[in-house]
Amino acid sequence: MPLAINSTAPNFTAHTTEGMIWFHNWIGDAWCVLFSHPKDFTPVCTTEAGVMARMKPEFDSRGVKIIGLSLDKVEDHSRWSDDIQTATGHAPNYPLIGDVDLKVAKLYDMLPAEADETVARTAMDNATARTLFVIGPDKQIKLTLSYPMTTGRDFNEILRAIDSLQLTARQQLATPANWQQGDKVAIASSVSDAEARARFPGGWEAPVPYLRLVEMPA
Repeated sequence: MPLAINSTAPNFTAHTTEGMIWFHNWIGDAWCVLFSHPKDFTPVCTTEAGVMARMKPEFDSRGVKIIGLSLDKVEDHSRWSDDIQTATGHAPNYPLIGDVDLKVAKLYDMLPAEADETVARTAMDNATARTLFVIGPDKQIKLTLSYPMTTGRDFNEILRAIDSLQLTARQQLATPANWQQGDKVAIASSVSDAEARARFPGGWEAPVPYLRLVEMPA
């Protein structure tokens, strides 16, 4: 069964391209994006790894750490980094976890427990290791997105979702469909009308009673 939203992200130790980590300690008080790949030297994953390197300042500015996972050895990751640099102009500037024994992939329910790490595995064998997790400072999973191997991820959407997650973690608000920074937000249903009037004395727009839209607070 896939890990549920608000469940604790499993902790683990692992070798990475930046040394050994204890995952929860590595996250610290930050937010985290953990994104996984079936194998090194695969076409879509190569582009994704480079895009994440290029966009890392956007994640940094939001207090979000990036870490990649690919089901190969750390030594292979280092060679793959050269190809990522050649293909995209950006080498990974964040750690890549080595998971040739499939430990982390199984821990995060991306592969079945009986998956055999002792045989030569292809990318297709690991195809379900294509999930991205957003993890909060409380080490709880806030968002998961899974993609097939043939569809590259849209990391602008990940940033948009993180903006929403961070806003709604601070305030009792929700973000409507296709929300972007600066758009109106919805008052959470847990807030009564009386509480909402105290917080938003200017009132709100309500096309239906339970959808109370206000300008995003400063």
